[in-house]
Amino acid sequence: MTANTGTAVPTTTAFVRGHRRTGSDVQFIERTRQDAQQSMGKELQKLILTAPTSQQDLARTELAGFEQLFGRYLQETGPSVLWDKIKLLPEGGAKPYNDLARPETAKVKDLLDKLVVLKLNGGLGTSMGCKGPKSTISVRNELTFLDLTVQQIEHLNRTHGTDVPLVLMNSFNTDEDTLKVLQRYGKLQLQIHTFNQSRYPRINRESLLPIGNSFTSDNTESWYPPGHGDVYQSLVNSGLLKQFLDSGKKYVFISNIDNLGATVDLNILNFLMEQEQPPEFVMEVTDKTRADVKGGTLVEYEGKLRLLEIAQVPKEHVDEFKSVSKFKIFNTNNLWISLDAIKRVTDDQSLHMEIIVNPKTLDNGVNVIQLETAVGAAIKSFEGAMGINVPRRRFLPVKTTSDLLIVMSNLYSLHTGALQMNPKRSFPQGPLVKLGSHFSKVKDYLSRFSSIPDMLELDHLTVSGDVTFGKNVSLKGTVIIIANHGDRIDIPAGALLENKIVSGNLRILDH
Repeated sequence: MTANTGTAVPTTTAFVRGHRRTGSDVQFIERTRQDAQQSMGKELQKLILTAPTSQQDLARTELAGFEQLFGRYLQETGPSVLWDKIKLLPEGGAKPYNDLARPETAKVKDLLDKLVVLKLNGGLGTSMGCKGPKSTISVRNELTFLDLTVQQIEHLNRTHGTDVPLVLMNSFNTDEDTLKVLQRYGKLQLQIHTFNQSRYPRINRESLLPIGNSFTSDNTESWYPPGHGDVYQSLVNSGLLKQFLDSGKKYVFISNIDNLGATVDLNILNFLMEQEQPPEFVMEVTDKTRADVKGGTLVEYEGKLRLLEIAQVPKEHVDEFKSVSKFKIFNTNNLWISLDAIKRVTDDQSLHMEIIVNPKTLDNGVNVIQLETAVGAAIKSFEGAMGINVPRRRFLPVKTTSDLLIVMSNLYSLHTGALQMNPKRSFPQGPLVKLGSHFSKVKDYLSRFSSIPDMLELDHLTVSGDVTFGKNVSLKGTVIIIANHGDRIDIPAGALLENKIVSGNLRILDH
């Protein structure tokens, strides 16, 4: 059974909490804030009682986290950052990857014995027209994101005689289907653990109360997973953090399961372990290109490293934020974090992440808000936090079918679950690919390619409209193919398009 979350659509762009109030409003707002907090508390108690007895303790723990987040949402005012206080990353704030030393072969097993790999697996494949968890979409040689991840870790363990555990943070949307898929990995040399991130109630934007009245799972439209910032507390709640610490693990490597570049890197792990005062938090950043201008960047703020997201930037500074020449790096969401430090900041409740307010409209027209947090925003809560500026190959996300075309092409080859750039490619970066709406669903995308084109020398591809590709097509340089409304373009088998613009109508009919 696939979880059904309804089709809530964003009504505006998500934003980071922060607004301005006049002095005359303060007393009134304080009273209404207290009323809203009390009303929410009463509704949450009612929700807890609707959970099965066996789940009420978990419901109570999760909803306590939600109530704390909701309280912050009501209380926090003003912008989350003041632009004038933002400083560019200081020298050494992001260490160049090429400065890292490779570990001696004899040390590798000891290094890996202290590592846990955690993949964020809470998302569905709906944006690409697929049902079920996104991690079960086939991306290469009929292997899914999950298959490739399992292959990578299993190969690592076999090669080095170690036992690095793989942990999946699922959501209530993905857990059931993921557990079914995991059964087929039973005979591999690999510990796989799963836990669920929290399940928070969607809030009616008018009443500021939960829209649902029952904790039962058949009411999924009333609930949402609150972003990957929930990983810290959910890892603690699952009991896995204690288990890993008790077994001598030191660091967790966290990444999105759809980032095919996020493999275990021995150079980074070695760097962490050989420091006299190891950093508690390392964020992998990479050089920004024109395709990445909206990505969060690392800055210095009030003496600490901070992740600055576009949602926090005042409108008058958005162009400045997008500047590749000023803010030169962005967050890959590949994070290396001390397990001891996670325990400390969750125990003493010093963990702080900006609230992302995500407005949506449900199928029935009800306007709701979701309060979310992002895992990287916690960087300011850890000691000795730093960035490492990694090669682009460590950031290979598949968010759209345009990304899928790149990773399915001859630009990459597959080795034990990891993608490697074809050495015949002249430049280290992949091409910029933009496929139009006719390609947005995986099923439609696959039906439009008789075979994946040769893209080894491609710089830029834009395709718009009703376009199909025959077998053994080669694309080089900049290629733009535009079929206007009512027209269709069939690129013939064996065609070579190099620095070409194709438009109009081109049909190839069988006879």
